[in-house]
Amino acid sequence: MNLKQLYYFKRLSETEHYTEAASSLCITQPSLSHAISELEKELGVALFARQGRNVKITQNGKRFLPYVEDALASLENGRMILQKNGAENKENIRIAFIYTMGEYVVPQLINKYSLSPECHNVTFSFTQGTSLTLLQELKAGKVDLAICSYIADEPDIDFIPVIQQELVVVTAKDHPLARLYEHEVDLVETIHYPYIYFSENSGLRPFIDNVFMQQKLVPEIACYVDEDTAMAGLVSIDYGIAIMRASPRSPITTSIS
Repeated sequence: MNLKQLYYFKRLSETEHYTEAASSLCITQPSLSHAISELEKELGVALFARQGRNVKITQNGKRFLPYVEDALASLENGRMILQKNGAENKENIRIAFIYTMGEYVVPQLINKYSLSPECHNVTFSFTQGTSLTLLQELKAGKVDLAICSYIADEPDIDFIPVIQQELVVVTAKDHPLARLYEHEVDLVETIHYPYIYFSENSGLRPFIDNVFMQQKLVPEIACYVDEDTAMAGLVSIDYGIAIMRASPRSPITTSIS
């Protein structure tokens, strides 16, 4: 006796028609007839009696049917419970990252990790924000991992380098700096132009401040923004120039010498 025979018996008892039952089970009629015959041999009783082209379930078949239905229902409940537990047992890793990591770096990291055996029962959820916001979420336990800029004076956070990105000067395509300096420009040459500057929420802000301090320069600030996308958009309309990350997918007009 096997599960297929029990499923076939149950279906045939519902239709009392071999052709219809075989069609609904996606098997041939001879296969169904053979399975029922083998089941009857094992049980030692006839489960169906032929009536012309149809069959009629016998009294022995009617006695056997409730046990088959209970057994199959119990097995189905067990299958559903195991599937539910399997889904619940999957580990979810909550990853937060700054905006520039979302286009290329994070997808590449996830793709590489997904190929490893350890990732079989792992799902991911993602959030984006500025470095300071992400660190606050990390401290609050809202995320498991943050990919952001290094922030000094954070003794409770372990920073592990995963990527290094060059800082570059970005200008509109027709900006004078882009025409005069094809590859490099001295920072002092940029000081005459207004800057679109990272706000204090950005992890890059201290680094960029330090760049100007080392050169003893004070930039003219046109406006402050939190993230690179808005900065690049404002640069593209020549609202100002900016210092930002050299993203793997971002065009670089002019770099700092």
